[in-house]
Amino acid sequence: MAMKKIVGFLVVAALAAPFSVSAQSSCLTLGSDLSFGAEGPEVTQLQTFLKAQGFFNAVMMPHFGNATLAAVRAFQEDNGIRTTGTVGPLTREAIRRISCGGASPGGTSSAPVVRTGTNLKTDKFEISGWLPYWRASSSTKDVLPNLDLLTEVNPFVYSMKTNGEIADNGPMDQEPWASFVAAAKAKGVRVIPTIMWSNADAMHAILRDGPLRRALQDRIVKLVNDKGYDGIDIDFEGKHADEKEYFSLFLKGLYQKMGNKWVMCSIETRTPLDSRYYGTEIPPDATVYANDFKEINKYCDRVRVMAYDQQGIDLELSARAASSSQLYAPVGDPFWVRKVIDLMAKDIDRSKLVIGVPTYGYEYEVTAYAGNQYVYDILWTFNPGYAWPIAHQYGITPVRNLAGELHFTYNPAVPGYTSPTTLNYNPALLAASAASTIANANNTNAKFRLLDWPDALSIAGKADLAADLGVRGIAIFKLDGGQDPNMWSVLRGVKQ
Repeated sequence: MAMKKIVGFLVVAALAAPFSVSAQSSCLTLGSDLSFGAEGPEVTQLQTFLKAQGFFNAVMMPHFGNATLAAVRAFQEDNGIRTTGTVGPLTREAIRRISCGGASPGGTSSAPVVRTGTNLKTDKFEISGWLPYWRASSSTKDVLPNLDLLTEVNPFVYSMKTNGEIADNGPMDQEPWASFVAAAKAKGVRVIPTIMWSNADAMHAILRDGPLRRALQDRIVKLVNDKGYDGIDIDFEGKHADEKEYFSLFLKGLYQKMGNKWVMCSIETRTPLDSRYYGTEIPPDATVYANDFKEINKYCDRVRVMAYDQQGIDLELSARAASSSQLYAPVGDPFWVRKVIDLMAKDIDRSKLVIGVPTYGYEYEVTAYAGNQYVYDILWTFNPGYAWPIAHQYGITPVRNLAGELHFTYNPAVPGYTSPTTLNYNPALLAASAASTIANANNTNAKFRLLDWPDALSIAGKADLAADLGVRGIAIFKLDGGQDPNMWSVLRGVKQ
């Protein structure tokens, strides 16, 4: 994955603020998830809100106990949110929306959207996931005992050669794939492998040439029929914008030739322009896209939105994070995902949309400059098992950030060092050492590391979000045995 920089700003004067309050004094935005046993001023703020709404009648105190739990569940039931009792991303957003008088996360009002479609309690809600070929053994081993939770599995095995031939990176007719496919079929789980292509120039040559384009369609149909798959997942990424018409023609022809087999499409997200270019001028070519959503809606049975790798694409949400003194480089913030889905649903049926859910995280090297400016350099992706030993080594407890993901900061050059962003969550340390630490961070180009990743609770939040948005379901990238081991129990709860 290409390295890139994203920039954020932190307001040091507000560093100790545990939550963000808008100009409207009653407008409450909770800075983190809250669950039974939590303590602190945010719990009191939550109780104050619930009391005003008529759900909380006990004595207010900074402790999340049984009375608060009952009030949260009642609030969730009244607002159509799954009654987990945990104040997660959906509940936090409902609290913010109600307390702010219906304002959107960016502060602009929006009319309620009428949702039609799926329900977590029915079989209509689909859960699928990609199994990468480079971890074939651990992927299949991890998924096999949990096939009953999945509607569909997507072996991430096929790719395209520059000449338009299909490469089998499995191979799929050998172990462990052969036994895995047989087991999935026995369980009634759809087996739909992915064909991934990211060579823009090669796509340009094949898709624009009528005979070559049709030959590719025929090869895909033959592959599906010969192997007995239920369909194919098309993942053609990074296309040139002028491939829009030809990619649509490719999908149209493929859809017609596939007969009763499924055509799934995995496509990139599209962030609303007022969020992507928030505070800046929108360029004239901002609406030139390689994907025609109206055509994709016609010729794709499911549209899996790759709602991850967000990082700094949404400048509006980055500004919100800065105003509450938080580092912000998420893999996939639910607020951003909501914006993306609502935008794409204008042209794609919600009954076809599937939210892509990440299980991996990013490590960044963060540089602090004068003026509270932070620059994030991506170092690499990782599975959660990479992060916890580092946290243990430095004696750090990861915390949940504004995106509902876990994160922490550390400095590998100084054993035991924690950067200012971690001090934000520890008032005692903040009072003792914030002044000198902040001065060093902001005036000496100090560098430190940031690790950010989704865990099982993040995945549960995305499932809740998908149900709330009325889309078809979620698709998990990736199922390779390296994700939070609690994920399967979370998904089991979703399906029950």
